[in-house]
Amino acid sequence: MEKKRCTAILLAAGSGRRMKSGVAKQFMILKDKPLIWYTLRTIEESSIIDDCVLVTGAQDIAYVQNEIVSRYAFRKVERIVAGGAERYDSVAHALKAMADGTMSIPNQDGYVFIHDGARPFLTEAMIERSYQAVAETRACVVGMPVKDTIKLADEEGYAASTPDRSRVWQIQTPQAFDVKLITEAYRQLMGRKEELEGKGIKITDDAMVVETLLGYPVKLVKGSYENIKITTPEDLFIAEALCEKFSLKKFNENLVKKC
Repeated sequence: MEKKRCTAILLAAGSGRRMKSGVAKQFMILKDKPLIWYTLRTIEESSIIDDCVLVTGAQDIAYVQNEIVSRYAFRKVERIVAGGAERYDSVAHALKAMADGTMSIPNQDGYVFIHDGARPFLTEAMIERSYQAVAETRACVVGMPVKDTIKLADEEGYAASTPDRSRVWQIQTPQAFDVKLITEAYRQLMGRKEELEGKGIKITDDAMVVETLLGYPVKLVKGSYENIKITTPEDLFIAEALCEKFSLKKFNENLVKKC
């Protein structure tokens, strides 16, 4: 089967509020590189991802272009667009950029991989598993089965029920979709935002857009417990430890090759 075109949407328009930092978390330094550098490097080296739309704050576009994309020669980043008030607004802006005719090669019949810029440990293996799944099902998300028992709380803060742990997953990114499928889902979402908000439906990820607006099933694909999202200062310490682990692993792999 011939490989379809794959575009990454990298969301990097968040703030440093929960990090208690004046610097947006995606630009914080992790082992001498901006956090977002790690994901962009994986995208750049991927044999599956063909191009990338990077979403950031409107005030950060020049910085991202000059200090990250140009400085580190990330050639797959074709567009840098301003994010919106909510995550889904940012994705909608990126999908619009993909369809406005300014990409060097249009992606009208391929796949889109939507990833959080605050998840620096994206790997080619995750991308490959996602590609295989999206090619079969048109919609998939990476995640991992939860390790802990989960309780659902009632309005007063008491445990109301305990779901079967074997069926509960912690959802991550990337989330991969057929371009036409996700574009139609977001078209409907943009026209029904107020209606959904009025019903108390809060859209928290792209899979939920497809599930809620189109009623389309989304396949779960294994990611990695190391595919963490940097949200709090404590997460940054964990990320530093993971960087050390990956650096040592790569050193050992290179050593084996030389021998």
